[in-house]
Amino acid sequence: MKYDLVIIGAGIQGAGVAQAAVAAGYSVLLLEQTAPAAGTSSKSSKLIHGGLRYLESAQFGLVWESLYERALLLKLAPELVKLQPLHIPLYKDSTRSPLTIRAGLSLYALLAGLDKNAMFRSLPKTSWGDLDGLKQENLQAIFRYHEAQTDDAALTRAVLHSAQALGAELHMPARFVSAQRDASCCKVSYEIAGRQDSVSCRVLVNCAGPWARDVLARVQPALPLPDVDLVRGSHLLLPPLLKQYFYLEAPQDRRAVFALPWQGKLLLGTTEQLHTEAPEKAHCTAVEQEYLLATLLHYFPHLNVVAEQIESFAGLRVLPRSDKNAFARPRDVLFAVDNEHQPRVLSVMGGKLTTYRATAQMVLSRLQSSLPKKDIRADTSRLPLVPVEKILC
Repeated sequence: MKYDLVIIGAGIQGAGVAQAAVAAGYSVLLLEQTAPAAGTSSKSSKLIHGGLRYLESAQFGLVWESLYERALLLKLAPELVKLQPLHIPLYKDSTRSPLTIRAGLSLYALLAGLDKNAMFRSLPKTSWGDLDGLKQENLQAIFRYHEAQTDDAALTRAVLHSAQALGAELHMPARFVSAQRDASCCKVSYEIAGRQDSVSCRVLVNCAGPWARDVLARVQPALPLPDVDLVRGSHLLLPPLLKQYFYLEAPQDRRAVFALPWQGKLLLGTTEQLHTEAPEKAHCTAVEQEYLLATLLHYFPHLNVVAEQIESFAGLRVLPRSDKNAFARPRDVLFAVDNEHQPRVLSVMGGKLTTYRATAQMVLSRLQSSLPKKDIRADTSRLPLVPVEKILC
């Protein structure tokens, strides 16, 4: 059988590409080895956000795009994406002054089109004592602004369900074996239910996330492997120690760490450590756990954290290889194609949960020369996303 697109990986990027492609009228087969959002897409900070900290590295386009997509998701998925108030406490020894944060939040609101959901304010001292016992010594200011929170795995399932409703096919569990490309198509081989099967497609889209290089290594004729690093982001799940949401500055290295109530627990993260092992071996190390707990207790010294009550998880970001530390590297999505003029194999690496829909539109734009004209079925900026417990295939 021949498809317009075969997509490898049912994380948020694969689900997004499947939804966009089938909405544009194309035939789509999605292959997933385990389950939707089994990798990074279920191990994020659970935020649909503009990326306030990216303003410091002048990634204005990324912030604008993220804020636009956040506004869309608040409308399209109100049961899955909800605004929450985040608090930024500033102390005498904080890296950024109250004036700097005020300027950053003002620019953030401007990039959001001065939308009501992007407004912020400085909290009066009379309300500082209401913030879960936040350390008051040398506290200079507290700003409150809003970001959106989601269940990342549930959002991925909702996008995938939308794609299936429009006609996308999902084979799962299905293990990608190999692909043979030529000037007109790709022949894709995969294993499903103990047997090997094969299909052909106009374009193979690699959305395998941290496993993207492994997928490319099984494509013939051989393609150069992208120059990327895997960067581990670890999180802790603690008892519900806080009721408020916080954007904290880690005292050790001045990185951003979020402390967020989530599904009856406190979600604390994230770290950024180079990961050199196999993707499936990603886990929160003892050093990372100590780092996150030290940040939390620096601001909330009264908390009693019991080791036996700590859970953890770790996801992997795909970032461009660089001498810079992970925190300083750009977060734009990375694309690799076999042929810029007429791609047969396109890899999608990195990117943000928030901007999955925009990323999918960029994928289709890059593939236009390899795909035929089709009648558009739907507009993804108007398709509602509803919670689904289970994906059928």
